[in-house]
Amino acid sequence: MQKLNFPTYTFRFKSRENKTLIFDEIRKKFVVLGPEEWVRQHCIKYLINHLKIPKSLINAEKELQVNKLKKRYDIVVYRPNGSIFLIVECKAPAIRITQETFDQIARYNMALNAEYLMISNGLEHFYCAIDFERKSYRFLQEIPTFDL
Repeated sequence: MQKLNFPTYTFRFKSRENKTLIFDEIRKKFVVLGPEEWVRQHCIKYLINHLKIPKSLINAEKELQVNKLKKRYDIVVYRPNGSIFLIVECKAPAIRITQETFDQIARYNMALNAEYLMISNGLEHFYCAIDFERKSYRFLQEIPTFDL
């Protein structure tokens, strides 16, 4: 797999039916390793190891409803009170991050109301803080420290 713009992490792999699988410590199972999954697993490690977010507050690959359409978010980080601290949208490294990507995560956030957004294709990372009153977001250098 391609080297990404993240610290080096250790992962568990296995093969099945000529496919490589990677262990997702949030979903607690092996999943097929593709380019987007490679980015998702790095983001999960980043949240746990860099931002010190407890695994119990991280959710990955769950369905949500946006304008009566079923969608799947990549990663959501909850606060202990159940509110959402962060949504992470992952793209494969070959996918450019465009305005369309920001529009996608903004639509998800209409249903989820997260304080912060992160978008990554593994090579580029963008962080935003949401201003609910002005219905806008502003870019950040990084996600603020997560406080329990």
